[in-house]
Amino acid sequence: MSPLRRNLLLLALTVLVGLSWLQPVDQFALASSAEGLKRSLAAFAAARGLNAVISVIQGTEVTGGAFVNVTLALGQVLDPVNDLVEQFSRLMLVVSVVFSAQLLLMKIGATWVVSLVLSAVALAWAWLAFGPRREPAPPRWLGRLLLALLLVRFAVPAVAITSELGYQAFMTEQYQSGQQAVEASTRTLSGGSDAPTGTRWWELREKLAEKVDEIRAQSEQVVAHVIDLMVVFLMQTLVFPLLTLWLAWWGWRAWGPHP
Repeated sequence: MSPLRRNLLLLALTVLVGLSWLQPVDQFALASSAEGLKRSLAAFAAARGLNAVISVIQGTEVTGGAFVNVTLALGQVLDPVNDLVEQFSRLMLVVSVVFSAQLLLMKIGATWVVSLVLSAVALAWAWLAFGPRREPAPPRWLGRLLLALLLVRFAVPAVAITSELGYQAFMTEQYQSGQQAVEASTRTLSGGSDAPTGTRWWELREKLAEKVDEIRAQSEQVVAHVIDLMVVFLMQTLVFPLLTLWLAWWGWRAWGPHP
């Protein structure tokens, strides 16, 4: 190992051990996961509300006049979007669990026990690798243990921070517009889910035709915005975390110990 690489590796280990005790980034990481959890719960609530409204519309029946019984399932055109909203609500439940697990794992990783063990293992590995005698070489299991402890301590905070930064940089507008659109659709559809009363049957038929057209147009908008929200949360909980872990692994392979 070249002197430059050895010095950089020692500096990186020193910085990481210091960060594990001083915890300057932990609060930011916790706040990042908390914000993600807040958004996912809001999206879950919006999805469940929209699903409830669609279910009411699909069960609506209308009676119009003594001679004509007009029964129309107003929500029949909403079957596809209702399936999508149900899948979206299940996804939001999983995403909320992911963010909650991130918060728990970060709190566990920030305990003094983890920091103490990490410091001891890092010191032992550095002494065996770069001490005055440099003999014996650090055993393979010690390098693997060091890597595992670094992942326990820093992987989840790094994922939380990069995910939130990615959201703030690229997805804020998409989330806000999608969330507002879903909530607006819920209000619009709920306003039309009650059956009209006191209406002559030929007037009622015209109102129902207009309502079906309105629901069809609204459902097309809902599908687009729900897909946008699904993309936002999949990026935050899948793509960005995998990218962060891949970069960490690449950095370890490039600069880490290889007994």
